[in-house]
Amino acid sequence: MATIFTKIINGEIPSYKIAEDDRCFAFLDINPLKEGHTLVVPKAEVNYIFDLDDDYLADLFIFSKKVSKAIREVVPCARIGVAVIGLEVPHAHIHLVPLDSMDDISFRNPKKKFSPDQFTKIAKKISEKVIL
Repeated sequence: MATIFTKIINGEIPSYKIAEDDRCFAFLDINPLKEGHTLVVPKAEVNYIFDLDDDYLADLFIFSKKVSKAIREVVPCARIGVAVIGLEVPHAHIHLVPLDSMDDISFRNPKKKFSPDQFTKIAKKISEKVIL
């Protein structure tokens, strides 16, 4: 059975897409820690990030770097934090979270609430800055 991320990649579930290439897909987290919190996933449905072959893992991180640069251009922050937890969805994924302090990447923090219009606007702004 396909994961929720595979369904998002395939367009079966709507998302606020940031960017994609032939191997990777980035979209806004709908339960974000901060504005611009983005998930980057491989298009291959692999549960554990370190089960990806070396080339795919490298591609995923290079893609994430490109997306993080775009986020940083749009969302004022000190840097972009990276988290790989991988327990909540059985599909490898990287969290890119704008940071001003270590507390900003605590997954115990209350999630931010944005309207669909706000999500759409931030996704468009970030997407326009991604250079693949």
